[in-house]
Amino acid sequence: MEINLPPYEIKWREHNGHRQIFDFLRRKYVALTPEEWVRQHFVHFLIEQKGYPKGLLANEVELRVGEKKLRCDSLLYNKAMQPQMIIEYKAPEVEITQQVFDQISVYNRLLHVDYLVISNGLQHFCCRMDYEKHSWEFLPEIPSYDVL
Repeated sequence: MEINLPPYEIKWREHNGHRQIFDFLRRKYVALTPEEWVRQHFVHFLIEQKGYPKGLLANEVELRVGEKKLRCDSLLYNKAMQPQMIIEYKAPEVEITQQVFDQISVYNRLLHVDYLVISNGLQHFCCRMDYEKHSWEFLPEIPSYDVL
């Protein structure tokens, strides 16, 4: 599956007739879906190319709104372990639309992070939030960890 992210050394296996990919953040094999392919490549990109600390990233983070359960695809925490960035992934064939931005905005109402990132493996968007001005700014690229 062609995507616009650097390659990495992939660990995968066949299990009960299904392909699985190793998620090194969750330390387990998970179903190899197109979205998971993007997630694994993107997380490796953040760590290996952008200097994000592995220990501050988490995949499939559950959020609760009353009885409703939501899941953030990935979260970056700051050193105080407060959420700093929400990352939402889509499969490469899924177009990034306003609906995707609306989805990540719902998560951000709960977490109030500094950055929102969306990727389908082909296109990557990063917004820096400005809560004082009630606005956001699209950044030209995913920032390196040292400039967050």
